[in-house]
Amino acid sequence: MTMLTVLFSAAIVTIIAIITSSSSQKGSGIFAPPKIAGSRDVFPSAKVVNLTGASGPESIAFDPAGEGPYVGVSDGRVLKWRGESLGWSDFAYTSANRQVCVRPFAPELEHVCGRPLGLRFDEKTGDLYIADAYFGLMIVGPAGGLAKPLVTEAEGQPFRFTNDLDIDEHEDVIYFTDTSTRFQRRQFLAAVLNVDKTGRLIKYDRSSKKVTVLVQGIAFANGVALSKDRSFVLVAETTTCQILRLWLSGPNVGTQDVFAQLPGFPDNIRRNSNGEFWVALHSKKGLFAKLSLSQAWFRDLLLRLPISGPRLHSLFTGGRPHATALKLSESGEVLEVLEDKEGKRLRFISEVEEKDGKLWIGSVLMPFLGVYDL
Repeated sequence: MTMLTVLFSAAIVTIIAIITSSSSQKGSGIFAPPKIAGSRDVFPSAKVVNLTGASGPESIAFDPAGEGPYVGVSDGRVLKWRGESLGWSDFAYTSANRQVCVRPFAPELEHVCGRPLGLRFDEKTGDLYIADAYFGLMIVGPAGGLAKPLVTEAEGQPFRFTNDLDIDEHEDVIYFTDTSTRFQRRQFLAAVLNVDKTGRLIKYDRSSKKVTVLVQGIAFANGVALSKDRSFVLVAETTTCQILRLWLSGPNVGTQDVFAQLPGFPDNIRRNSNGEFWVALHSKKGLFAKLSLSQAWFRDLLLRLPISGPRLHSLFTGGRPHATALKLSESGEVLEVLEDKEGKRLRFISEVEEKDGKLWIGSVLMPFLGVYDL
């Protein structure tokens, strides 16, 4: 790349950055997060449950007794909510090396402290299964404490970014994702911008301990959810803004298709008691993101220029924090879209868990949970 090209490219990005910054201040503009027809801007009325000395409650789970929620946070711990009077308490952690794990947010220490992402309880045993981004699929008993690893590789390929899971207790198997074989969690934006397609959907048989790769070549394999009748499993393909479906039984067994095309980048998927699916979008897909992912020259330019991670994330997400959740039917139809369009209360959400007439809403970046009454 010649000096002239570098200068020209830098000028393009600078102009875009200025426009995006201006747009975010006005709440409009061609690079701002796009509008979704029919969405309801209701999340500004959500309540907030603040974390104490922690951030990034990416996934949410309630134990078999209905207690919780439990959340995994950025410093490697799993916390339990004990109500307004008692607040949060430590429940589990994924690394024994806790000496340096004292800051609420320290991405450079995640490989030491661990980073628990997807959480799921076994309804029969009360064991908590954890997808830790650095230490693989893990388990901790009902009393909590130090989690132990169950699986750290598949087909000779070590996990580099374990992300989410769901449990089929009838078949005694766990379905989970390894987002990438090249990038780790703290490099998540680089994985998206490089259009990395090394993600995998994996099955772990708890009885035989067998590990099987079911689907590979996924562009940022993320959230996982089984259908209510267990006939298929969904996996979020974040980079393409799609939900993929793998059929586990029936006439289409073993085949996969696109379950839903979304207006943004999906994170976790959670099924409600009716068999519908809540999908949290990290952000909507605006013009800057579209250019980045569809134009190789533009993408290469961004990866070459000295733009800070936070600034690049801001550009990619439209220059304005926001929150978007979609409810999908069992066939992938969009039933409802709920938002905080201007990020007044919620932003960069990672999971929506429906329980007892409330939506519990996580975020991989924020220091709080959201709670919205349906």
